[in-house]
Amino acid sequence: MLTDASILFQIAGIGIIVALIHTILKQMGKEEIAQFATLVGFIIVLVMVVNGLADLFQQIKSVFLFQG
Repeated sequence: MLTDASILFQIAGIGIIVALIHTILKQMGKEEIAQFATLVGFIIVLVMVVNGLADLFQQIKSVFLFQG
């Protein structure tokens, strides 16, 4: 599991890259592709957050059920 700060930096980096791609594509007149790129970036971040939450719940479960 990655540290908390590295996950935050990864999410911020993905956000910056997606914002740049969105801006460039929108200025080129390809708004549909820009929206698709933003959606893909959102899905990637959502998967990262869901995996982090799954790890958190697994740790909570192991603490309260005394499992290794």
